[in-house]
Amino acid sequence: MARQFEGKAVLVTGGSTGIGRATALAFAREGARVVVAARNAANCEETVSMIKALGGEACFVKGDVSRASDVQAMVARCVETYGGLDCAFNNAGVAGTPFVPTHEYDEAEWDQVININLKGTFLCLKYEIPQLLKRGGGAIVNTSSTAGLRNASAMGTAYGASKHGIIGLTKTAAAENASRGIRVNAVCPGFVDTRLSDGILSRNPAVKAKISSSIPMGRPARPEEVAGAVLWLCSDAASYVTGHVMVVDGGIMA
Repeated sequence: MARQFEGKAVLVTGGSTGIGRATALAFAREGARVVVAARNAANCEETVSMIKALGGEACFVKGDVSRASDVQAMVARCVETYGGLDCAFNNAGVAGTPFVPTHEYDEAEWDQVININLKGTFLCLKYEIPQLLKRGGGAIVNTSSTAGLRNASAMGTAYGASKHGIIGLTKTAAAENASRGIRVNAVCPGFVDTRLSDGILSRNPAVKAKISSSIPMGRPARPEEVAGAVLWLCSDAASYVTGHVMVVDGGIMA
């Protein structure tokens, strides 16, 4: 049976752990050749090793998505190694400090979160889209959050603002490129069982318990479940889907 991304070249940012790693592995299982990019080289190498253990093709690039030169290098590595770019999952991000009201939020931390989450997504789109145009089209998925769809005070004002902004970027890029064969969508995970969410919520066990009990499906998402949404949005099955914001939250937003 043919795999749905056989021979496709895919870039995954934030691919060192969590949702990014799960998605990189999922693409590889479906035949994609994957460039894994993140700031943590050791974890990136581990993701690549996991892909190769499955019999897949992958390489890693260390880089910071808030720097244009690093993003250019990520995209260039994909083009040089695999001949082009067919799909991208712009997933790199940071959380910042949760539970801090807007008027008390540190300006330097605001800049860091916005630069990585929002500017980083912009830079990825800026350098990915020209390569997709050379291929005659392709698909991009950006990681937003349910915090980009509602009040995000529990996650912090910078995180919420960045994730709202990613949705705006996604819709704009989708409209600009719909007639050129490029589809741009976003996923909005809710509470996902990752090191990042555990690190944030472990500071406040009462909030963690409250969030867990508020999920209609009764549990947090597994990273692989978000990866499944990303692969579908990049697949031919979603050929008429662009500018869409897919919520993957176990029913919270419902």
